[in-house]
Amino acid sequence: MNLAERDLQVIWHPYTQMQTAQPPIPIVRGEGTCLYTEDGTKYIDAISSWWVNIHGHSHPYIAKKIAEQLLQLEHVIFAGFTHHGAVELAERLLAILPSNQAKAFYSDNGSTAIEVAIKMCLQYWHNKGQQRTKIIAFKNAYHGDTFGAMSVSGRSAFTAAFDSLLFEVEFIDLPNNSNIEALKSQISHLKSQISSFIFEPLVQGSAGMIMYEAKYLDELMAHCRKEGVLMIDDEVFTGFGRTGKPFACNHLQTQPDIMCFSKGLTGGTMAFGLTTCTQEIYNAFLSDDKMKTLFHGHSYTANPVACAAGLASLDLFLDASTQKNIDRIAARHTVFADKIKGHKSLKTTRQTGTILAMEWETGNNTSYFSGLRDKLYYYFLNKGIILRPLGNIIYILPPYCITDTELDYIYTTVEQALNEI
Repeated sequence: MNLAERDLQVIWHPYTQMQTAQPPIPIVRGEGTCLYTEDGTKYIDAISSWWVNIHGHSHPYIAKKIAEQLLQLEHVIFAGFTHHGAVELAERLLAILPSNQAKAFYSDNGSTAIEVAIKMCLQYWHNKGQQRTKIIAFKNAYHGDTFGAMSVSGRSAFTAAFDSLLFEVEFIDLPNNSNIEALKSQISHLKSQISSFIFEPLVQGSAGMIMYEAKYLDELMAHCRKEGVLMIDDEVFTGFGRTGKPFACNHLQTQPDIMCFSKGLTGGTMAFGLTTCTQEIYNAFLSDDKMKTLFHGHSYTANPVACAAGLASLDLFLDASTQKNIDRIAARHTVFADKIKGHKSLKTTRQTGTILAMEWETGNNTSYFSGLRDKLYYYFLNKGIILRPLGNIIYILPPYCITDTELDYIYTTVEQALNEI
């Protein structure tokens, strides 16, 4: 029995429960931008394995630092104890985040980083004696699959089984020139009830790489600051260079109160979550009254091995060559997007930094479950490229180490698909 057959006997994979689903592809090795199967087939990982990998697979520098850490300290309870890696990673990250970010709270993944942020905001007002429990979020948002994260995400097929159990959220449209004043008025009207405003900055990833202008988000955030509404910046996807700058918030003038990270935090090496906040938020929990404690923790909070991976990834990220690669990918995306613009098979193209999205023309059938999605997925897979469409939308989001030759092959294959599908 091969690996794929054994897998089918014991593993429940996300999004693949249909009886007609193809068996999983057994991957045994990764190097740079590529993944390799048992039989030696090579795939270019053009989506960074669900957006997590930023430096390439099995990066030797990260692997070396992890191995060294494993021989020194694999884990220690992070309640009443600390360790060097957790302190250094927090110090180094806070140094490159907006200046108002003062404290770091570790967790396990993107969803839990969001859960922590939501609880911080809700309890912040509770500790101050105010019942402000309403949360503002964007329509079509995606913030994770745990219950709090689902609650602040747009209602869809992915939340349908749980909708009656999710807490109420005030969903608003993405800001633009025509609605910004109405959105500001809505927030002013509700401000005494609002605990926080949570958003994916500039790009709504899972919604289909929907992009919107920084200046309108900035204006909305400035209004939230004026009205005393806490702001949660979900940088789980957009952080660590994806938008062309180190963090999406670097495109903004107004800065959030809380920021959430995962995915690229360890360079895609292992699960890890981080929530940062201002000193003011931290101070609302600093008390002799134990009931003002943020009662949230995970067994593997601030895991030393994950911290070592995070520090190694940060070393690579801050190297000048990484920003050069980010700029190179963004520039090449722009040229390719201009080349295919107006193609009869395309409804639109859109780009922010290293994120290039192409929306196929399908009339009104834009569902995530459309037949086109599978056609596109297997077309590229058969060409040795992993591109996982979001319905009728494909996107290129590679590790920063991708070569020009690999990018050229992806672009050429996209053009072929446009003419053949």
